[in-house]
Amino acid sequence: MKRLLYVIFGLGLFSSCSPTLTPFTENMFSDYRWNDAELQSIQFYLSRDIRLYRDVGEDQSTISNGKIKLVNGRKVEEINFRKGTPGVFLFRPKDGKNFAISFENSETGEEKYLMFGPNEKMSGRYVLLAKDWARRNGKVTYGGNVYETDNESAFAALMVDVDAARRVSVKQTTVSGRKL
Repeated sequence: MKRLLYVIFGLGLFSSCSPTLTPFTENMFSDYRWNDAELQSIQFYLSRDIRLYRDVGEDQSTISNGKIKLVNGRKVEEINFRKGTPGVFLFRPKDGKNFAISFENSETGEEKYLMFGPNEKMSGRYVLLAKDWARRNGKVTYGGNVYETDNESAFAALMVDVDAARRVSVKQTTVSGRKL
């Protein structure tokens, strides 16, 4: 009995040290009014797996990232992002709502990133964006190449450690003007 109490206590202590991940939402972004520099100091995580794949021609046989599989005699490059993979904010396009999130260090100087944006059907959560979603597949640009992804990846959302995100401070002042 005593041993069981120690195990329960240990598990409780261990779980209290792990981050509390919460979906990053449009409301959270507008409430805290983070600028790009502040967003770069927030650690993002994936809520579920993302799988990207594309056909690779004979002239494109050197692959620096991912795996190459033979599917029905074709070469297919596959890149997997596992649930919980940490990522960092890079930039916001002109629209200001979508985020470019990078999940790997650049070897060539060219940043590889995925685009995420708010989805009203998912309570404003920031989810994976694609150029086209056609029934079961979407087209996503990653590292300058166009990949396909399955519809399960469409539900991959950005997660943040709420305590760490709240620690990002926003210093804001309003200037009243200057008169003669």
